[in-house]
Amino acid sequence: MALYAIGDVQGCDAQLGALLATLNFSADRDRLWLVGDLVNRGPDSLKVLRRIRALGDAASVVLGNHDLHLIAVSLGKARLRDGDTLDAILAAPDRGALLDWLITRPLMYEDPGTNTCMVHAGLPPQWDLTLALRCAREFERALQADPAKVFDSLYGDQPDRWDHALQGADRLRFIANCLTRMRYLDPQGRLLLRAKGSPKKAHGKSHVPWFEAPDALWAGSKIIFGHWSTLGFFTNGEVTGLDTGCVWGECLTALRLDDPRAKPVQVKCG
Repeated sequence: MALYAIGDVQGCDAQLGALLATLNFSADRDRLWLVGDLVNRGPDSLKVLRRIRALGDAASVVLGNHDLHLIAVSLGKARLRDGDTLDAILAAPDRGALLDWLITRPLMYEDPGTNTCMVHAGLPPQWDLTLALRCAREFERALQADPAKVFDSLYGDQPDRWDHALQGADRLRFIANCLTRMRYLDPQGRLLLRAKGSPKKAHGKSHVPWFEAPDALWAGSKIIFGHWSTLGFFTNGEVTGLDTGCVWGECLTALRLDDPRAKPVQVKCG
């Protein structure tokens, strides 16, 4: 049995199929983690959802910002944007089953067997792993109980710093922004949600990648994430980023997690 994690697919089903074939992946034998953003921008989001859902328990998925956007649009709580490629899902005869499946995916996944967690974007420095999991479960329960209510007040960049006293919509918004949107923090640990570029481009000391925040309480945990195509494949021993910009013509990346000697496996997407 092998355990693979794959970066943001974003509707690139042909490349996903090619990568799974390269890995010789078998749902009867192997397990697959997907870091979120299964859909949107690429040409075949419907095929991706059908493929991953059909894998059953062999596939573990966390929700990304594009997946949440699809759910919001399906509920009439958001509009399709320029560049969205979600029409085929919204018109599909199995739309209901696919969206019901998607809405029950977690925001954070933990595998005690490998001491590894998976999120789409990142964790704020004020959370340890126990608090992170508890916050993810809070959001998931709210989303599954009354998704329309969650999306009524989900969008926005505030609050931008964790406070244990946060309640209601503000608390859920902060949780979702961390786990599905975050890339950078300021030196005080506040979310900088509009910053998207590569750390290789000088941002100065005002922009700290979330995984370089000093004194982060989650430090020491192994975390797999996506969401940051300009970062590319990244690993520092604690965190591993797998979004390598497939939808932008770069590549789709997989990494075997149960073999510490494994190198990333990639298929070209251009």
